[in-house]
Amino acid sequence: MRPVDLLLAVGVMLIWGYNFVIAKYGLAELPPLLFMALRFGLVALLLVPFVRMPRGRWRDVLILSVMLGLTHFSLMFTGLAHVDAAVAAIVIQVQVPASAAMSMLFFGDRIGWRRALGMAVAIGGVAILAGEPRHSSALWAIGLIVLAAIVWAAANIQMKRMTDLDPSTINGWMSLFAAPMLLVVSLLLEDGQWQAVTRASGWAWMAVAFQGVVVVIFSYAIWYRLLRTYSVNQTMPYTLLVPVFGVLSGVLFLDEPASWTLLIGGIATLIGVGIIILRRPKAVEAQAQVT
Repeated sequence: MRPVDLLLAVGVMLIWGYNFVIAKYGLAELPPLLFMALRFGLVALLLVPFVRMPRGRWRDVLILSVMLGLTHFSLMFTGLAHVDAAVAAIVIQVQVPASAAMSMLFFGDRIGWRRALGMAVAIGGVAILAGEPRHSSALWAIGLIVLAAIVWAAANIQMKRMTDLDPSTINGWMSLFAAPMLLVVSLLLEDGQWQAVTRASGWAWMAVAFQGVVVVIFSYAIWYRLLRTYSVNQTMPYTLLVPVFGVLSGVLFLDEPASWTLLIGGIATLIGVGIIILRRPKAVEAQAQVT
């Protein structure tokens, strides 16, 4: 990988890791579902005017919007609102073993004993985190993030049916469908939306803009270019930096406690996820390279 692309890859991982902290700033002032509705609304506003919905594909995009835009992000950000950013950055990594399991069920991918061991170690690491006494009152929030990770893995199955579509097209139209759905669910399940919007500080609006522009549009555009330029074996290991940057950002910028439980659980999860990623089956590598 060229030095400039290596820096871009690390930069994208830094953005994704730091995003947990930025999201906490927004969630401190805006209800989670409303926050997501604003994020997707901004993405749709910026992308849809420049991308066309391919004929006959609206159903695929709508399904992805329900799975990823509505369900995954609702669960993820509701959970994130009630746990540390560092904890969320680690727990969401359950998506990796969940994706491996679903690839075995739906595509016949072989797990192998090493990847099975990685799945067990990763899940064990999350269990260590959840078992820390200070999280006893927030186990439900950790559970929501685990569910969000599983839904994300399921959404990846749907995305494999859409590899012929440009990522900007998917992001733009998925956001257009997801924003109103999230707004409706917010009106049904949350309260104080108008007060939150009118009283939100510049930090909250910065969080919305960061989510929409920097994370969804900018960083994913760079990442998809790297995926098309380099093999999966060259790119995917960088994703192991996301929870590292997420934990460091939470500790440094939010003064979150860096306990031994966090360290041990995080390292175990990272090792397990690393085994799964680095032992990726050849069939999956070929598929990922196409996307």
